Amino acid sequence: MIRPTIATAALVLATTTACGADASGTEAATDGFPVTIENCGAEVTFDAPPERVVMLKSSAVPYLHALGVMDQVVARAGEYPADYYDAETQAELDDIPLLTDEMDTSGHLQISKEVVIAEEPDLVLGEVDNLSRDTLDAVDIDLLEEPAMCPEGVDDPGFDDVYSQLEAYGRVFDKTDEAAKAVADLRKRVTELETEKVGEGRTAAVLYPTVGGGVTYAYGNRSMAHPQLEAAGFEDVFADVDERVFEVSTEDLLERDPDVIILLHNAGDPAKVEESITQLAGAEDLTAVENGDVMAQLFNFTEPPSALSVDGLERIIDRFGR
Repeated sequence: MIRPTIATAALVLATTTACGADASGTEAATDGFPVTIENCGAEVTFDAPPERVVMLKSSAVPYLHALGVMDQVVARAGEYPADYYDAETQAELDDIPLLTDEMDTSGHLQISKEVVIAEEPDLVLGEVDNLSRDTLDAVDIDLLEEPAMCPEGVDDPGFDDVYSQLEAYGRVFDKTDEAAKAVADLRKRVTELETEKVGEGRTAAVLYPTVGGGVTYAYGNRSMAHPQLEAAGFEDVFADVDERVFEVSTEDLLERDPDVIILLHNAGDPAKVEESITQLAGAEDLTAVENGDVMAQLFNFTEPPSALSVDGLERIIDRFGR
């Protein structure tokens, strides 16, 4: 999830009209289908809404919940931290069998393609190393990756990407009305949060540390971290870096010296994540560390763009302003 090659890309939709046989054997139109989506440079066509979905990443959960289609998910794999979800969403997840939550040391899911294929899905959400689009195409299974995780990327990510992704899933699952309502609700929330500007006059950085020692990553202007900081009123110290995520040296961090540091992590004790920044040589000279303005935030509250990014914005505002 933190590899520098990962970046955002937009979904482009095209729809035509499909025909299906009714009970009398005549051809009946299915409104809005097929739907074709351009996803990570590939065209994915749906002749009907998916009915057997396997999730290999948690990123799609807030979208599927908003559309009311979590019951179409027959299996899931990966980590789904409870802190992300309200009681209703958690109950929906609890009803979905977990194939595995085994991860390697880099946070990548470890699952065999045979286990996934055995579920007979018509759609897989989230690409992993051994389950590429080509691998699934070979057995006639569609794949959709979150746009933020496509290699080609998007130049200027923001909350509009959340809205467009909701609309895209709405078309795929034939839930356009539900998508429109969810988008309107999110737009209202973001507009209200943006008025608070709790970070005005302060700088900030979003990092991904390696707990226990190792490489520290920072997020630039091609990540959702950048518009999230701006929406809270902060000046992003890495706004001049035209990358999504990249390795950052302690020297560079000390030179930029943000007033606030937000540390993304996938799971585990947030206190240990916050402690990890203090283990860097010279970290005691960082303004954020000196003032105690360091916040651990679960990864999906920032990346990739989703309704959880709005929740993450609210958490940042609560921590540093309210």
